[in-house]
Amino acid sequence: MAGLLSIAEPNASRPTDPIDNQNSLNNDLLARLATDATKSLQASKQYSREDIAALFDLPLMDLLLQAQTVHRQHFAANEVQISTLLSIKTGNCPEDCGYCSQSGHHRDTTKLQAEKRLEVDKVIAAAKRAKATGSSRFCMGAAWKHPSAKDMPYVVELIKEVKALGLETCMTLGMLDTAQATQLADAGLDYYNHNLDTSRRYYEQVVSTRSYDERLDTLTNVRNSGINVCSGNIVGMGESRDDRIDWVHELLKMPKAPESIPVNLLVPIAGTPIGDRVIEEGQLSVLEWIRTIAVTRICCPTSYVRLSAGRESLSDSEQALAFMAGANSFFYGDKLLTTGNASQSSDNRLMRELGLTAQFAAPRPPKQVPVMDAMSGHQSQVVLAE
Repeated sequence: MAGLLSIAEPNASRPTDPIDNQNSLNNDLLARLATDATKSLQASKQYSREDIAALFDLPLMDLLLQAQTVHRQHFAANEVQISTLLSIKTGNCPEDCGYCSQSGHHRDTTKLQAEKRLEVDKVIAAAKRAKATGSSRFCMGAAWKHPSAKDMPYVVELIKEVKALGLETCMTLGMLDTAQATQLADAGLDYYNHNLDTSRRYYEQVVSTRSYDERLDTLTNVRNSGINVCSGNIVGMGESRDDRIDWVHELLKMPKAPESIPVNLLVPIAGTPIGDRVIEEGQLSVLEWIRTIAVTRICCPTSYVRLSAGRESLSDSEQALAFMAGANSFFYGDKLLTTGNASQSSDNRLMRELGLTAQFAAPRPPKQVPVMDAMSGHQSQVVLAE
């Protein structure tokens, strides 16, 4: 016991140890974070790039504890939001994203079979199955650089039909201009997904057919239309920790952090440039991915942080750590666009074992609703107040 006590007690005669200095810095940061969480201040107004870097450097257990503390300041403990993702148009995308099997640039090597737009009734049937199995949000993705004018009525119809089921709606369709974002908002779209993918500095190593600023422009159009922003990243594409720090910092430079932030772990797909490189060189540590989730939670305390791609390869213990790190949303179902996902039976079992409960859907009403004049029978659209 004497030996244990001597370890815990300060020793004035002991020379300064670099590890002690680092521990002191860590403790100072944790104390400030704890004060911020207690005051429920907006972290996005506080944390500099240097602060974000310091969070990444914290001992993992300290980081997870702080992330869970911040999480419980803003969300119900042990409650998760469950989403289902459906590809409504697959393959032949004109973008050259180096990780994506849907890129038309890689179709000769990935051998992905392209598919045209799904019929509306098939999408609605999938949405009904998603609701029946516990999802509260239905996400629809199309492999477009941007939707065309002829695609917009189809997309608007899907939004209205899925919302009529009582589900939250999310779409990822590529770039949007102001008019397109307004159309989706008027239909009642709840979330629009458009990931930044990585840092501005590393972005040119990922895609060349769309600029970083174009991605930010789409997010601005979405935000200005009144739709909730869903924007995340993909870790493990060969980027450095500095790039992950810069990505978090980019979120904090926005007028408001995204309401939903998917933190994906790259699923390397053979035949894609980045996938082939990662398969050869090795994948990013799962713990580094969990660190990224925890830092995102601390810096974006009111956002949903979603476990997306990469989850199917995790053990139960690793997924539990990710939830401890502040993740409170995940994709449900056996497939994510073109890659595999954890099975629903496995997810149900894990939720029971961890004591997690599913959040109920809370779709927002459309901006416009039909109104009929009782005397004339004339039907018109009325814009609802925000």
